[in-house]
Amino acid sequence: MIKKIIWLAWLVLVILWNYGFPNATPLQDVLVAVILSVLFIIIDKILSRDLQKSSSGSKFKN
Repeated sequence: MIKKIIWLAWLVLVILWNYGFPNATPLQDVLVAVILSVLFIIIDKILSRDLQKSSSGSKFKN
């Protein structure tokens, strides 16, 4: 579910970029899409790591 939300957020930002900057060159479009992709990959890894840490702890403590 989180991955779908992250992908949707990336898509919305790419669409906003394309409509917000219609005079951008194709190179700028590609650079922004790549930068957003890398940023969202990093966010996904951070969220995945945090979810693994929180679920790996023992539920029963002595």
